[in-house]
Amino acid sequence: MRSPLLLLLLNAFYFIAGAQVDSLVQPTDPDQQVIEDFLQNTESEGTFDFNTIFEELEFYRENPINLNTITEGQLQDLNLLSDIQILEILKYRQTAGDFISIYELQAVPSLDLQTVRRLLPFVRVSGDLDDYQTPIGQMMREGRNELYLRWFRILEDQRGYTPLGQDETGSRYLGDPNQFYMRYKHAYSNRLSYGFTAEKDRGEEFFKGSNPYGFDFYSAHVFLRDYSKRIKAIALGDYAVSFGQGLVLYSGFGYGKSSLVMNIKRTSRTLRPYTSVNESNFQRGAAVTLAFGDHIEVTALGSHRRRSANLLESDTTDLEDQVRQASSLDLDGLHRTPNEIADEGAIAQTTIGGQVKWNNRYGHIAANALYEELDADLTQFRPTPNNQFDFTGNNLYNISLDYSFIVQNFNFFGETARSANGAIATVNGLLMGLDRNVDLALLVRHYPRHYQALNANAFGETFGAQNETGVYLGMEVRPHKNWRLSAYFDTWRHPWLRFTVDAPSTGYEYRGRLTYYLKRDLEVYVEIREEHKAQNISKIEGKNDFTLDRHIFQARLHVAKKVTKELELRSRIDVGYTDNEINNRQSGFAIYQDVLYRPTAFPFSFTTRYALFDTDGFQSRFYSFENNLLYTFSIPAYYNRGSRFYFNLRYRGIRNLTIEGRIAQTFWKNQDTFGSGNEQIDGQTRTSVGAQIKYKF
Repeated sequence: MRSPLLLLLLNAFYFIAGAQVDSLVQPTDPDQQVIEDFLQNTESEGTFDFNTIFEELEFYRENPINLNTITEGQLQDLNLLSDIQILEILKYRQTAGDFISIYELQAVPSLDLQTVRRLLPFVRVSGDLDDYQTPIGQMMREGRNELYLRWFRILEDQRGYTPLGQDETGSRYLGDPNQFYMRYKHAYSNRLSYGFTAEKDRGEEFFKGSNPYGFDFYSAHVFLRDYSKRIKAIALGDYAVSFGQGLVLYSGFGYGKSSLVMNIKRTSRTLRPYTSVNESNFQRGAAVTLAFGDHIEVTALGSHRRRSANLLESDTTDLEDQVRQASSLDLDGLHRTPNEIADEGAIAQTTIGGQVKWNNRYGHIAANALYEELDADLTQFRPTPNNQFDFTGNNLYNISLDYSFIVQNFNFFGETARSANGAIATVNGLLMGLDRNVDLALLVRHYPRHYQALNANAFGETFGAQNETGVYLGMEVRPHKNWRLSAYFDTWRHPWLRFTVDAPSTGYEYRGRLTYYLKRDLEVYVEIREEHKAQNISKIEGKNDFTLDRHIFQARLHVAKKVTKELELRSRIDVGYTDNEINNRQSGFAIYQDVLYRPTAFPFSFTTRYALFDTDGFQSRFYSFENNLLYTFSIPAYYNRGSRFYFNLRYRGIRNLTIEGRIAQTFWKNQDTFGSGNEQIDGQTRTSVGAQIKYKF
């Protein structure tokens, strides 16, 4: 029985604490941290098109979901909640009945005030507008159209765009240094979507040479969701598929180890429209999900597309004995030089698969199957001990069984898969809501060295669900309404060699964060992270490498303060080091100041940063999320000695039109060049500029 006084107090509290939010969605702070952590774990840096992850937020802001009919899948689409929090919302509704007010979310266990405030703009309590009987023609007439045009380039001269010198060898980029992006999308609610995406990367030709028809990459899709009780999803053109916990196929953004310590379960929908510019992680063809009764769903998919690959020359002149061979499938989608262009679309890949899923209110169990066939044999160009268990050949199949069940406050989930060579991989986890203020997560994984899957993306220290056994334990404690403590410990073993480790190895990592937040005005956290894992070390004398334990330690202090409803300041300092028993310790720090100004009555808004960093090299780098043009997020690695600055300007003075511009520059005081190979700049600065237009009609 709800107390009317309680509901009145909840509404009054939010009225006092509420604040204006930007109508153009950027990822929330926790999501920014997850992306930083993703790059920290992959030991790389980059700029990503994450629109397939976060563009759902903009739709749900304009069309909030009814809390009394919201499904587990819709809550997962928001990327704002942990699996425990999703479980608690559904359980609360089941026990207490329909929500009377959106502010009643504060009565749900596991939802602290900070999480509730992030969720409020995307939910409602009212009648539903969606109707299964809406004709497709009406969806096409009444939907929303969006057009994006984006441009980006680096201002300094790079080696790849200059002619070869007299004594130089190699190749240069055939295209210009401009990057172009275009996307059109029509959407009715979140049920019908169709559109196309086109991109030309820097250095690729445009309307000439290898790209006489303009862009280097084109993608198009038609996607229909929840058309009737029987037809749950239809995908035509390019689409994304995700099965279970990622042992067979997972095209979504897989959360791994991060500051969101409870987000370890893969939860993406089975089928989704594909609108990204990643040129490898999607299917091209058709797929459908059908419901049979209240509990059975069947998904079938078929895909055929060209893949870029490095073809090997045949060692025989007899045409009958020649077999097409490729050493690898290219994943970067870059076609700038003659060699890269020769690899473009070199082989064809056919994919056939399906899923049978049984659902009820307590969870699901699903059987998955996938068959892949290439028109060339994958082989090892240079066979080495570490790659002898990798897939070779031209066809591969995988089958798996995945599950997720809720028993009281416990969510059991996992997947067990078998590859064509008989190897069995398994990952199993448990999410526990032990108390209103205490959550625990446990995950155990075992991926044999000879398990093979072309598109595996399961939780782990390494990618590919291969050659790893580990245990993860995470915990989140909320001792007070203004405090949160989160931590995890992960330990793993690689029973066989890896690319940079010439011996079986072990490792462990731990991370802890203590956060203090006050209403919407202030958030402060302090964090420590430590990792021990093996890596090859070059001997001073001799030709062989040997392995040593590498120790990484980092600490962070982060402060975000809302000065007014329109002005926010964010400050951060990172310190840390990395070392081993032989090499000298590399240490350093990075510090930055952000200013975010988003006025409600003025058409211009901006975000800017100035950062200083001083490290002994790349091994002691720090990753830091940067606001960028809408749906484009930069996460550079700060290392060496220098500074970085960026400024983003947004104009929204014309109805349905958004214009954005960006300039960013990195300066290295202790270096005379930037980058290497064709990306090299002879100088101490690298400056990038970009612009984007978004038009809704």
